Amino acid sequence: MATHRVMFLPGAVLPAEQAYADLRSALGPGVEAVAKNLELYAEDTPAADYSLDQEVDGILREADARGWDQFHLVGYSAGGAAALAVTAAVGHRLLSLALLEPAWAGTWDWTPQHREFWAAQTRLNALPDDEFLAAFRRLAVAPGVDLPPPPPGPPPPWMAQRPAGIRSLTRAFDTFDLDRGALTRFTRPVYFALGGLSNGQQYREIATRLSHVFPHFELQVFPDRHHFDPPHRAEPHALATSLHATWDKTQSGDVIGRPRKPQFG
Repeated sequence: MATHRVMFLPGAVLPAEQAYADLRSALGPGVEAVAKNLELYAEDTPAADYSLDQEVDGILREADARGWDQFHLVGYSAGGAAALAVTAAVGHRLLSLALLEPAWAGTWDWTPQHREFWAAQTRLNALPDDEFLAAFRRLAVAPGVDLPPPPPGPPPPWMAQRPAGIRSLTRAFDTFDLDRGALTRFTRPVYFALGGLSNGQQYREIATRLSHVFPHFELQVFPDRHHFDPPHRAEPHALATSLHATWDKTQSGDVIGRPRKPQFG
């Protein structure tokens, strides 16, 4: 019998199975894990009315189909934004929340630097598809960080969906009302993994803001990682250890303690 039931949500680029294969292996036995693709890519082109509500509905359908009344939720990038939407809507279904650099986290308390990031992100939408993804990747990391080149050979067929999907996501973020009050009422453990080489205007700011929202928030900085070299792929065993520690708290009844400010390395 599985000790932990966990759903993993990917970002807007890699499919879920490919994104989480190494981490799921590193988790070892005793974990019933499902890597669920985003509803964003359920069809060849994103729905004109795409919203994070569709992701919430899809996650709950998956959980219900498996008979999971409660489960742990892990989300990276776009999947992290969807995980926050689930937490706000049906937090009672979650045993814990793990956020791996969520792409978006509501519209409150943005700093001028964060607004600057999103203005730059919006400008990318006007680029042709062949330039869009390269600029999107560059914006997600700190200045001077070297990004790995694309794999050799022709791109996989699913890559053709990604520019339109990412554009739809940014539009959905502009209109979605993430209920901050509902998030403050989520009293389960919240774990946040942050890459030290990611764009701080985006991901570090999100970590800081969420640390003041969730009552039980824990931040872990991976100094050598960035958004496109994330710990679930580059350091799966280290992240697996942290996730198990988070999940075990829900079984032992440990009290995590009072809210803590992020400690950035």
